[in-house]
Amino acid sequence: MDEQKIVHMINKHIIIGITIEDSNGMILEQKQMHGDIIRINDKEGIVIKLHNSETEYKLPPDLDSVQEAPEGEYRFRSTGEIVLNPHYMTTWTITKPDPNE
Repeated sequence: MDEQKIVHMINKHIIIGITIEDSNGMILEQKQMHGDIIRINDKEGIVIKLHNSETEYKLPPDLDSVQEAPEGEYRFRSTGEIVLNPHYMTTWTITKPDPNE
């Protein structure tokens, strides 16, 4: 992992979008969350302390999946919450395996 990039990302705010779909590509669930990146390492991945919570959320240690977020308002569809000017953003799609395989 790029240590210089890691140092720059620590304590920065990130918004996360996760889509869970079945094996046919049908969307089962969508999640949106945000928080501060508190640590990054090979073992735990990208660890985020979720906003207004003591909960830690872990993403895989793939720094290429994180992009700088353009300035602006980000409104979460599920909650109506607005996040202003986060530093980073990432989206993930999780495909559940076919139960018949």
